[in-house]
Amino acid sequence: MPLNVLFAARPERWDAYAKPLKSALETAGLMVHLARDMPPQEVDYIIYAPGGPVRDFTPYTRARAVLGLWAGVEGIVNNPTLTQPLTRMVDEGLSVGMAEWVTGHVMRHHLGIDQDILRAPGDWTPHIPPLARERPVTILGMGQLGQAAARMLSCLGFPVSGWSRTPKALDSVTCHAGAAGLKEALAKAQILVLLLPDTPATRNILDARRLAMLPRGAVVLNPGRGTLIDE
Repeated sequence: MPLNVLFAARPERWDAYAKPLKSALETAGLMVHLARDMPPQEVDYIIYAPGGPVRDFTPYTRARAVLGLWAGVEGIVNNPTLTQPLTRMVDEGLSVGMAEWVTGHVMRHHLGIDQDILRAPGDWTPHIPPLARERPVTILGMGQLGQAAARMLSCLGFPVSGWSRTPKALDSVTCHAGAAGLKEALAKAQILVLLLPDTPATRNILDARRLAMLPRGAVVLNPGRGTLIDE
C-alpha cells in the first residue's frame, strides 16, 4: 500500500512542489499518495511549511514524522501539539548560496567597495585595503551554513574564527565555544558574521556589552535572524 503523505503548505506552493516531491520519493523506492487534503487519521507523513493549513498536530495520530520544507525550525518547535519526530530540510544549495552571500559581503567591506562607489566626482584618493590574511573574520554559528561560509573565506586567505555553543572542529578555522570562547572570538573580529538560529539561548546575543568587545571599526553582517541583535 502507498504511504499517505499530506502536503501541509500554502496552496500556491502545490504546483511548484508536487511533481519534484513525488519524483524524489519514487526515486527513493517509495510508493506514495501525495495530496493537499486527507483525513488526519490516515496520514503517514506530513510535509510542513509555516503558513500552511496545519496548526494542530493532535489529530494526526498515525503520522510517523513531520518533514519541514524550511531550514529554520523556529516556526514549529514551540508548537505544544507537535509530538511526532521533526526533520528539517537540508539542501546543499542553501549552504552554497549562504557561503557565497557571506563571502560577497565580506569582500564588499574588506575592499571598501561602498567607499569607492560613494566617492565625490574627481576624488581619486587612493584606498588600499589590507590583505585578506590581515583581516580576521569571526562567524557566530558553526552549523552547516556557518561551516560552509568559514571554508570559503578560509580559502581566500582570511583568518577565520568560529564560535558555537558546543565545541566544534574545522580545518583552517579557529573554533571557540561557550561564554569564554565568545569573548575571545569577538575580540579579534574585524568582520563579524551572525549565522545562529533563533532560540532563547541566542536571542539578543549581540548587545551593547558584546558590541564593545569588538575591535574599533568592526563590521557586523547578519544573514541570520534579526532577533540575534539587541537593537
